[in-house]
Amino acid sequence: MAMEKTFDAQAREGEIYAAWEVSGAFRAGANASRDESFCVMIPPPNVTGALHVGHAFNNTLQDILVRWHRMRGFDTLWQPGQDHAGIATQLQVEKMLAATQQPGRRELGRDAFLQKVWEWKGEYGGTIVNQLKRLGSSCDWERNAFTMSGAPGAPAADAKGNFHDAVIKVFVEMYNKGLIYKGKRLVNWDPHFETAISDLEVEQIEVNGKMWRLRYPLEGGQTYTHITKDEDGNEIARETRDYLVVATTRPETMLGDTGVAVHPDDERYQHLIGKTVKLPLCGRSIPIVADDYADPEKGTGAVKITPAHDFNDRDVGKRTGLRIINVMGTRAQMFLKDNADFAEGCDPEMLADTVVRFHDMDRYEARDAIVTEAHDNGWLDGIDEDRHMVPHGDRSKVAIEPFLTDQWYVDTAKIVGPALDAVRKGRTKIIPESGEKTYYHWLANIEPWCISRQLWWGHQVPVWYDEDGKEYCAATEAEAVEMAGGKALTRDEDVLDTWFSSGLWPIGTLGWPADTDEMQKYFSTDVLITGFDILFFWVARMMMMQLAVVDEIPFHTVYLHQLVRDEKGKKMSKTTGNVIDPLEIIDEYGADALRFTNASMAAIGGVLKLSEERIKGYRNFGTKLWNAARFAEMNDCKPSADFDPAAVTQTVNKWIVGETAKARIMVDEALDGYRFNEAANGLYAYVWGKVCDWYLEFAKPLLNSDDAAVVAETRATMAWVIDQCLVLLHPIMPFITEQLWGDISERQKMLVHADWPTYGAELVDEAASAELNWVIQVIDNIRSARAQVHVPAGLKIPVILQEMDAAGRAAWAGNEALIKRMARIDSLTERAELPKGCITVPVDGGAFALPLADIIDVDAEKARLEKTLGKLAKELGGLRGRLNNPKFVASAPDEVVEEARANLAAREAEEAKINEALSRLADL
Repeated sequence: MAMEKTFDAQAREGEIYAAWEVSGAFRAGANASRDESFCVMIPPPNVTGALHVGHAFNNTLQDILVRWHRMRGFDTLWQPGQDHAGIATQLQVEKMLAATQQPGRRELGRDAFLQKVWEWKGEYGGTIVNQLKRLGSSCDWERNAFTMSGAPGAPAADAKGNFHDAVIKVFVEMYNKGLIYKGKRLVNWDPHFETAISDLEVEQIEVNGKMWRLRYPLEGGQTYTHITKDEDGNEIARETRDYLVVATTRPETMLGDTGVAVHPDDERYQHLIGKTVKLPLCGRSIPIVADDYADPEKGTGAVKITPAHDFNDRDVGKRTGLRIINVMGTRAQMFLKDNADFAEGCDPEMLADTVVRFHDMDRYEARDAIVTEAHDNGWLDGIDEDRHMVPHGDRSKVAIEPFLTDQWYVDTAKIVGPALDAVRKGRTKIIPESGEKTYYHWLANIEPWCISRQLWWGHQVPVWYDEDGKEYCAATEAEAVEMAGGKALTRDEDVLDTWFSSGLWPIGTLGWPADTDEMQKYFSTDVLITGFDILFFWVARMMMMQLAVVDEIPFHTVYLHQLVRDEKGKKMSKTTGNVIDPLEIIDEYGADALRFTNASMAAIGGVLKLSEERIKGYRNFGTKLWNAARFAEMNDCKPSADFDPAAVTQTVNKWIVGETAKARIMVDEALDGYRFNEAANGLYAYVWGKVCDWYLEFAKPLLNSDDAAVVAETRATMAWVIDQCLVLLHPIMPFITEQLWGDISERQKMLVHADWPTYGAELVDEAASAELNWVIQVIDNIRSARAQVHVPAGLKIPVILQEMDAAGRAAWAGNEALIKRMARIDSLTERAELPKGCITVPVDGGAFALPLADIIDVDAEKARLEKTLGKLAKELGGLRGRLNNPKFVASAPDEVVEEARANLAAREAEEAKINEALSRLADL
């Protein structure tokens, strides 16, 4: 049956994917024909997730490598799975309960709420899996993992895994080795969820706020002369003060102040260092300390220090020995009553009044009340408008609080060494190299890792307490009770950070702690493809954890990529309205077009700009491939099992066989070096440029030959070439290639398991390559010259041969009819002296000339080009003016500057072409 005229991606992609799954095409080890294994761990998307452009890009690259290795016979495993996403999932379920008017989390209680979470996961948790399938991801879905599999209360579908056991075992072992401990430190605290969150879960939002200036009175009758200077350092005012003015954007934290910092070189305050001020509202004496953190040029130069509620203040407090006083609760409410740390050192009467007035007040209500108090009692020095960054929880959208609280920590300083050495010694390579520098910087300055969260959904910390508060760490409650000698115990309510469990992703998904066949075969894994943004949060932690637990690196290579942006380089956001939905793209253009676009822009370390126009262009590329296959079908070109590409006799066929061999070598070298863009762009140039544009045209005379042997050879060659296009393109464009593979001929197996070719340079016939590439150059150059001076496209024109070497003459003689047809040449004459009105067309080994004086209106053409050049000059002047302006380059957004540079480059290229055309016309 004849092929369809077009490939209906929307109708066929799902059917093709289902056929792959039914055949077991993606199972670990499928199509293996060699001993070497190849294993990729998918960065587990959140179980709450939906496919976005980052997922689409990342998974495209993984799938390309996996399909390529599978076709080459490697024992291949692409391990899929999802992260339980503690805070995100808990938020989704709480929203669902509220929307359906069910009892809330606290009303339900922990066990009942967790049952609701499991129910939600069962209903919605597979969304991201189905979306990844639409992209074509060839994971072994039968091994789909989940970071909470095997946890207490898990339904049957998630009870069979043992990831939970692995997480608990690692915690217990690290606790017993002294690598995990409980301590009081400052953390990012989300007051909405009432939990610690990681830095990655914090987003900085610029807000229009205020800077309040507060007067803290000096103690002991101290005064000083405060001098004010202008920008040039000239004194403009002086006054005697008995107070210091501190500036703050968060007056509500002043009740936790334990010091005021000034710069040691600030002449205004040097003599006050070591003195004290009296804290308004509570009467606490706090010292004036010297620290470089205080900037003499910022604010008043005197900074209130609240070590329990600001990360920078914490560091100042450490350096200068200040007390740490927490004055907030878990909901960011004021915590003053029965707070011994707060009460210590306060004036008893002021303390009692402040506790009554401010205790349990919301932080923002307390802010307003404190500012009002300062104004009414004369210690508000002033208020300035101030635009500044405020950290917010990325899920709750609430301003986070630095909060001093008890949390569980990994003592990373004790396990970081092997992770640093593994990269330094080359056991694990990070691509691009700039990632290694970042990796070294982060790990060399690593802080203890907070691994506990005040949530219910997650791996509950395996620590129990007796009534005296003594800890018992064990895998089960029964073991803990035995350790405690039968005492009644209470379990720690915290759960483990999802980054802790996902840090065990490589070994946990392969069945550890059991010594499974998969662990033996696939670990260490081969390459991890992930974003730069989680190099520290996930990649470095996997390195530390695997080395600490099993003393082996988790992967040999880490490929890092940037954020996917829009076509102008801007970050995608709903607010900006520039978000590209990959599922909508797949609906419109098909998965192959999106995948090819992703691959084509995947330069190592490069900026990723996704354009819908570009996607549309690669859909057209798929159409070009389809039409080439239909052309072959219409000319009765069928694959032949006994075809030997090395045995072809026709120059055209020798040439395309050689070009195919070069393409295979190029693809393998590019993918081996993770240069996905080179593989994609090289295949585009080969399939569209060499095969579709040239070979199909070159083959037409052969297919119409009277020589049956020539026709048969060309049919077989064309069928082989189309097959090779499908094989080489399959890792990037799996759907359309699989469809064509089956449509063209009956096959022993699907394309997904076709053998990857191993032919190479032995198929390149240098003489045929030189001859046909010269023919292409002649046709291209003549076409270009015609187009530059507006010779009508369909008009056949005479051409003069000015000079030519022997190789060129032989190539012309062998391909004259072809060149004349494709370059629209009427006749060829040879003349050493050219008549007036000719433009020359240089080629390797000689030159042709086009006599155009009587064909085009030279003056009109010059005028047209000069007019266009004039318009271009104005545009170029404007662009160069902007880019030569240092203020524009320094202040304009990066994407605006980049767009201006790209426009300038495009206009300069256009200018060069017009000048070349004018130069040609000048010879007429």
